[in-house]
Amino acid sequence: MLRLLSLRRSLHLHHRRPQFPPTVAISRPPLNPTRQFSTVSPPPPSSSSESELRKYIGYGALVILCGAATYYSFPFPENAKHKKAQIFRYAPLPEDLHTVSNWSGTHEVLTRVFHQPENLEQLEEVVKESNVKKARIRPVGSGLSPNGIGLSRMGMVNLALMDEVLEVDKEKKRVRVQAGIRVQQLVDGIKEYGLTLQNFASIREQQIGGIIQVGAHGTGAKLPPIDEQVIAMKLVTPAKGTIEISREKDPELFYLARCGLGGLGVVAEVTLQCVERQELVEHTYISNMKDIKKNHKKLLADNKHVKYLYIPYTDAIVVVTCNPISKWRGPPKFQPKYTSDEAIQHVRDLYVESLKKYSASDERDINEFSFTELRDKLLALDPLNKEHVVKVNQAEAEFWRKSEGYRVGWSDEILGFDCGGQQWVSETCFPAGTLAKPNMKDIEYIEELKQLIEKENIPAPAPIEQRWTACSKSPMSPASSSAEDDIFSWVGIIMYLPTSDARQRKEITEEFFHYRHLTQTLLWDQYSAFEHWAKIEVPRDKDELAALQARLRKRFPVDEYNKARRELDPNKILSSNKLDKMFVSSDVV
Repeated sequence: MLRLLSLRRSLHLHHRRPQFPPTVAISRPPLNPTRQFSTVSPPPPSSSSESELRKYIGYGALVILCGAATYYSFPFPENAKHKKAQIFRYAPLPEDLHTVSNWSGTHEVLTRVFHQPENLEQLEEVVKESNVKKARIRPVGSGLSPNGIGLSRMGMVNLALMDEVLEVDKEKKRVRVQAGIRVQQLVDGIKEYGLTLQNFASIREQQIGGIIQVGAHGTGAKLPPIDEQVIAMKLVTPAKGTIEISREKDPELFYLARCGLGGLGVVAEVTLQCVERQELVEHTYISNMKDIKKNHKKLLADNKHVKYLYIPYTDAIVVVTCNPISKWRGPPKFQPKYTSDEAIQHVRDLYVESLKKYSASDERDINEFSFTELRDKLLALDPLNKEHVVKVNQAEAEFWRKSEGYRVGWSDEILGFDCGGQQWVSETCFPAGTLAKPNMKDIEYIEELKQLIEKENIPAPAPIEQRWTACSKSPMSPASSSAEDDIFSWVGIIMYLPTSDARQRKEITEEFFHYRHLTQTLLWDQYSAFEHWAKIEVPRDKDELAALQARLRKRFPVDEYNKARRELDPNKILSSNKLDKMFVSSDVV
C-alpha cells in the first residue's frame, strides 16, 4: 500500500500552493420548480375559507421560489461534497480549501495554505514572508506519522519537490541531500556508489527531514536511531535565516535540532554518514517465551539486527534476525518445508469460513490477497470480537510457522516490514540495560503486557512488535543517553482500521485508546517508558495533559528546547497546537 501524504491531488503538480479539490461530490435530486405551479387561474373568492386557502398557497409558492433561487444560486460541482461540509449540506467548499491527512486517516486538517518550494531560495522566501505575517507554516513530510505531528490547519510547508542527492563522498561514505528526498529515493540514488544507510525503519516512504526530526529508528542493539546518522544540517529559521550546524559548528544546537520535531527550523539539507552496501541473510523462525528468556542476551549480542513479533493469546514469538553474509560460508543452503501458498492456506481457509459465518461476500479471487490483506479483511468482519481476533491471531501464528526460513538480499531490500493497512499504534521506548549486561526488563515488560491483554479481554491483534537500538546523543530522542553502551527497547501495540465505516472506526478508536490507557497506567512509569514522538497522542483532558507535560519535563530538556524555539522561531510559525500543548514554559506547568 502506498503510504504517502493523503492529498486529493498529486503534490508534485504544484509549486508553492497546489490546489486540491474537495474529495467527492454531493448528490441530490434536481429540483423542478415548474411542478409546483398550476397554469390554471384560481376561481374568484366566494368565502373566507377560500381566502385563507389562497393565502397559504401564496406562502407555499414563496417558500418554493426561495428554495429554487437558493439552489440555482449555489450550483454544486462534481467535487463539492466533503464529510466536513455535511453541517452545511447545501454549501460547497471553497476552491482553495485543501484536505490533508496522514496515511492512516486518523488525523486530518483543512487548510488554505500548503507551500511546496522547489529550491532553497523559494523555501527561504516562504519562511521569511510567513514570519513577517506571523502566519504558521508547519513543516510536514510524507504524512506517515500515526499522530499527524506535521499537520496544522493554519498552514504547512512540504519539501517533496526538494528531493535531490546533492553530493556523494565515496571515500568518507557521506552524502548530502535535500531534506524532501524519500528514503527509497536516497537509497536508489547512492547504490551505484556502493553506499547505503546504516539502518532503516519499517517503511521507505518517509522524507529524510521527517524521519530524523521525530527520532525514528530501525532495530539492532548495536545500532542507534536514525538521527545519529546525521553529521550536519542546514536549517531555515524564521529569526536567523539559513544556518548550518554540525558536530563541530554549534554542537549544542546541532544535537538539539537533530530530533527537533520541526520546531527549530525547516530542515533543508542533511549530511548523512553512510555505510557500505552489503547483502544480508534474514532468518525467520518461531520461538516461545521460555526459549526467548534463555537466549535473549545472546540474540541481542550476536545479531546485527533482531526483532520479536509477539502474537497475543498464543505463545508464538516470531524471531527475525538479519546479518551480513559470511565470507567463508556464503549464504545458507535451506529448502523451505512449505510453499508460500501452503503457508497462507490456513489464513485463506479461515477467511472463507468467516465469510459464511458473517453472511458476507468478496468478489475478488482469494488467491490474489497477500497475508496482510487477508488479515485486514478477516479483522474487518468483526474487529472488536475477542474470540474472532483470537482465531485470526492463531491463523497468523500458523502462517509464520510455515514461513520459517531464510531470505538473502541487499540491506535496503531486507530491512523492511509490511505493517499492514491503516491502524492506530502506540510505541514506547525504555532502557534495557547495556549490550554487555541486558537487564531483561524488556522481556518482563512484554510478559506484563500480555497478561494485561488476557486479563482485560482486549481484542488485541498481532503483532506486538519489539525492537532495540543503541542510544542517541540527541537530547530530544526517546533513546537519549550519555552512557554510550546503553541500549533501549521499543515496543509497539496496534489496532487496525480495516474498514471505511465511520461508526466502526470510531468504536475501534475508542477500544484502542482504552488498550493504550491500560498499558500506560500499568507499565509506563514502572519501566520509564516514553512514546515515540510520531505516535504520542496529546490528551484533551486538562489533568491528563498536565500529567503528560510533567512526564515529558522529567525525561527531556524542555526548557532548553523552548529557549531554542524562542530564539529561532519567536512567532511560532513552525509550531502547531500539538507542540504548544506538549512544551509549555516552566512557569505554566
